[in-house]
Amino acid sequence: MKSKIHEYQKRNINNMSKKVLLIIAISISVVACNKTAEVKEVKTAYIDTSELMKEYTEAKDLEAKYKAQSEEKGRQLEAEIKRFKEDAANFQAQAQANGQEWAQKRGAELQKREQQLGYAQQALTQQLQQASGAEMDSLVKGVKKFIKDYGKEKGYAYIYGTGDAASILYAEDKYDITKEIIKALNDKYASSAKKEEKAEEKK
Repeated sequence: MKSKIHEYQKRNINNMSKKVLLIIAISISVVACNKTAEVKEVKTAYIDTSELMKEYTEAKDLEAKYKAQSEEKGRQLEAEIKRFKEDAANFQAQAQANGQEWAQKRGAELQKREQQLGYAQQALTQQLQQASGAEMDSLVKGVKKFIKDYGKEKGYAYIYGTGDAASILYAEDKYDITKEIIKALNDKYASSAKKEEKAEEKK
């Protein structure tokens, strides 16, 4: 009888040990889950880079500057092209009256002028592209640095870029900080422009 009681007690102790171990295991897993939940959320955001460049005042000013230069220099060239077209039209009318020798000489001159106008057009386009490209590269570098500093200041782990060269296929609107960045950049650009104006006034 004693051995049966002893056996029963032993079984109970084993069962209790198993239950205790199970409770400990569950407790550990709960604590682990809580710790995972307590991990600080990574702060992320994204910027629509196409929208940024459309609405950034400095970028718009730069575009307007080179558009004005293109129109101004283009007008001079257009005037020369117009004169050339008038001379070419008159050449056809005068060729019969002035004879073959005159026509050959005048025709060669017109061909040379046409080539020169073509080269002038190419040179003007290249000159404007190089100058605007260099300034735009400098502007983009400045914007990237600003975003980097902004991200550090606001505690972002990542700021992604969408737009023409999109690297994000989907993101919730609440993570879009494009307008914030546009406002911050425009404010900075406006204040630097005011400083330059004051410096010019002092001179």
